[in-house]
Order: sequence, then structure tokens, then C-alpha cells
Amino acid sequence: MKLSAELIAGMVDHTNLKAFADEAMFEKLCGEAREYGFKMVAINPAQTERCKRLLEGSPVHVGAAIGFPLGQTTLECKVFETKDAIEKGADEIDYVINIAELKNKNYDYIKKEMEDIVAECRKAGVISKVIFENCYLTDDEKVKVAEIAKEVKPDFIKTSTGFGTGGATPEDVKLMKTTVGDEVKVKAAGGIRDLKTALQMIEAGAERLGTSAGVEIVEELKKQD
Repeated sequence: MKLSAELIAGMVDHTNLKAFADEAMFEKLCGEAREYGFKMVAINPAQTERCKRLLEGSPVHVGAAIGFPLGQTTLECKVFETKDAIEKGADEIDYVINIAELKNKNYDYIKKEMEDIVAECRKAGVISKVIFENCYLTDDEKVKVAEIAKEVKPDFIKTSTGFGTGGATPEDVKLMKTTVGDEVKVKAAGGIRDLKTALQMIEAGAERLGTSAGVEIVEELKKQD
């Protein structure tokens, strides 16, 4: 698959979700996002205002991670966290589903959680992404959440947080994309550290890539041009 460095960069959610990331790390993250033309910086909500300020005047989005990384806050907390992040400047919201309720086969809860958070995003004109954390799910569970997403229609469904026991796989991306079709886009995240892996995810159907190695991936592609 032949893709330009500019096109790949425009699919990258440039990520720093480390608990210990300081001001200098966010200046670097946002500076790289500006320089390379990444789509978004993926950060914890406490850094939303900081990154919005650092990216002022650029087209790079600020994306806040909600209920991160375990998904085990209440729906009410996730909705508040979503609203708060949007008020502080978030252009995109990536939230983690309540995995325990999925395991309990409480599909009504999973649907309501998705509907309520996606509704807040739609109201504000903000992009919504639903994180499955596939490493903890069976294929049947992945398909079930994807089917719910096909009905609710968030902007993206996403493979992983990057904090679980495993990250994105081409097989999972393909399964998710096959289930939702053209109704919802797929974001691959977790373990995407080189160009080969990035291209595998895109070929499988991913339209966004969550990675902290965006610079290395784009530079690797530039060397091939």
C-alpha cells in the first residue's frame, strides 16, 4: 500500500497519556503535532486546556481520554468528564466502555453509555470514539459492541487504550470494520510503533492510528519516498 507521509500524518492521533508527563513533554507533543500535521493529540483530560493553548492557531485537534484506562467509572462520571473536557476545549472524546457490564451481558447499559456520551459530543460538534479494549474481549463481545455502535453511530470505534495486556491487531480491526461497515470508522491503537504495523492497520480498515511513535512512522515513510 502506497500512502504519502502527509496522508499518514493526517491519520495519527499523537499520544502522551503518561501519568508523569510534564509541561516540557506536552510542549514537545504539541510542537511535533504542528510540525508533522498530525490529526490530534491524545491526552488525559487534565491536560486539555494546556494542549489547547499550545495548539492555538493550528488545525490539530485536542482529544481527551474519558474513563481512562479502565472504563470503570460510572456513566454519570463519564458524562460529566466528557462535558468538562469539551468545555475546556476538547475537539474529540475517546471513552472506554464499561467492560465489566459487557461481560455481564448488560447490553442495555453499554448502549445507554454510548448514546449518552455520543449525544454530548454531537451537541458540541465534537468527534466521538468508543474504546473497546479488545485484549479483554471475545470475538463475540467485540462484534456485539460494534453492532451497538452501528446503531448508535459514534464517529469511531477503537481497539485499545494502550494500557491493557494487548493492543491493536489487523484481525481485530478487520472484524470491527466488517461489522460496522461504512456506518462508523475504526481507530487502531496500542502497539503501533513502526510503519509496517501502521500500514497493516490501514489495510485492515483503520482510518485513525493512536500512537506515540507518529514521528518515527512518518520519518520512516519519508525515507522510502
